[in-house]
Amino acid sequence: MVKKSSKKQDAEKANEVEETVEPTNEQAQETEASVEEQSTSEETEELNEEVTIEQSEEEKLTEKLADLNDKYVRLSAEFDNYRRRTLKEKMELSKSAGEGLLLALLPVVDDFDRALAHIDEAKDIDALKEGIKLIYNKFNEYLKQQGIKEIEAKEKDFDTDLHEAITKIPSPTEEMKGKVIDCVEKGYTLNEKVIRFSKVVVGE
Repeated sequence: MVKKSSKKQDAEKANEVEETVEPTNEQAQETEASVEEQSTSEETEELNEEVTIEQSEEEKLTEKLADLNDKYVRLSAEFDNYRRRTLKEKMELSKSAGEGLLLALLPVVDDFDRALAHIDEAKDIDALKEGIKLIYNKFNEYLKQQGIKEIEAKEKDFDTDLHEAITKIPSPTEEMKGKVIDCVEKGYTLNEKVIRFSKVVVGE
């Protein structure tokens, strides 16, 4: 009777040990659920961090775009102001330049007025001629100061860049072939640029 009771106690103890060592299905499920929950939580945190980083980068790009757009608008406005100011300055310069040219011509006009006032009373023709030459030379000097020069034409080689042939005539000598025999209308350059071609007669 004592032996049977002892065997029964040993069996109960063994069952208790097995229950202690081997987890029940419920405990296993709870453990798996806990692991899955922890894994999901970590993934969620990682995703949240990535979203935060992306949002931060997007905000930086948005700020940079706004800054660039602001700079563009400012530069556009400044350029428009510069263009208008430059155009206004050019118009004023053109007007003042024309005024300066005319103002410098007035002394020549005054000389002509004085000459015309005495031309009818003049008895010394040589003095009259000398006065007109002085006025002419004064006017030519003014033109040179403005960068205007006369194009040399007579007895020069015909040059289409400088001369305009209005007619051709037989050359008086062999050496004058292809050269300017006569200049009908003088040509001029302004700062080395032709503003009027010389109208010439060319020998052939």
